[in-house]
Amino acid sequence: MKFNINQQDLQQALNYCQGVIEKRSTLPILSNILLDANNSNLTITATDLDLIFIHQIKNVEILELGSTTTTSSIMYDIIRKFTSGKKINLSLKDESKLQVESEKSLFNLNCINASEFPLTDENFNQNEFSIKSKQLLKLLNKCKFSVSNDETRHYLSGIYLHQTEVEDKIYLTAAATDSHRMSISKVRLENKIEFEPIILPKKTIFQLCSLLDNYDGEVKVSNAKSKIKFELDNSILISKLIDGKFPNYIQVIPKNNQKKLELDLKLFLDSVDRVASVSLDKKDGVKFNLSKDVLNLSVNNTNSGDGKESLNVSFDHELEISFNSRYLIDVASQLDGEKIEVYFNDTGSPALIKDPGDFDSIYVVMPMKG
Repeated sequence: MKFNINQQDLQQALNYCQGVIEKRSTLPILSNILLDANNSNLTITATDLDLIFIHQIKNVEILELGSTTTTSSIMYDIIRKFTSGKKINLSLKDESKLQVESEKSLFNLNCINASEFPLTDENFNQNEFSIKSKQLLKLLNKCKFSVSNDETRHYLSGIYLHQTEVEDKIYLTAAATDSHRMSISKVRLENKIEFEPIILPKKTIFQLCSLLDNYDGEVKVSNAKSKIKFELDNSILISKLIDGKFPNYIQVIPKNNQKKLELDLKLFLDSVDRVASVSLDKKDGVKFNLSKDVLNLSVNNTNSGDGKESLNVSFDHELEISFNSRYLIDVASQLDGEKIEVYFNDTGSPALIKDPGDFDSIYVVMPMKG
């Protein structure tokens, strides 16, 4: 195997691989990436056995066909320190050494034979649909911060993706909750698709987001029983799914929150962020003291002090309620419009947050006790 490649192309591909490969893998081969050079393409594959990432770099100058595997983290560290955009020459000297050369640098990296790399033959059914990359990214971004970190309730540690129908319109809907807060977002589909509801694992979500951030185009999605496959122009991501039943989230959406608070989004975000600064671990509740058209925010921490701030808002009731500041900041950071709308019922009931700039996304946040 022998080929020449542009530094930036290789660095970007290896950067994606870093997100897939487990840092502390028990099997040495899983710390490696598979490099396969043929027909003027270099295909790079990384896996942790739950997630497989395959990336193709086209128009590579291939002098000898072949394949090998080498340690992902070391190769990435070297490649990113080479001069940006320069040519890198790679050649397999013998079964166990890959030579990497650029300008005046020369490295020989240890290799493991490509035949040891665990590749599964994926058989995906024809249930395939396409979605614009920015739409899929929107669904993931609006929901990912609500995914649970609780290992015991594994069915909450992902985003629930499913097809829904509202007034004869078809949507791909995403929902996530950690039981303290919930995000729901949907995008319109042109027609009905063959798609079983799935729970997408957290690691897959973040990997997919980093791919979609740099890609504008169609994404082909197909799912087999326990796996899902996302195809972009030059990348494929195949992931195992979370086995479990996602709770009936519709029941949790408050139905009778009639007290509407409306205010400027940026003012709200900055204000909550400032007041929460007095709390060291951000675990203290931000207290809302609401009266007609005024919101008083306060945080009180016995160890570090207290902070208060007052905002002019649109509100027609009186209410006192407390929230975890982190949850409010997470939600507010994802809103698209100029304003934020919060609907309350009473002190002990969850609040419903809406984005006037995006009617297809809603958020529910539980209040803090006390």
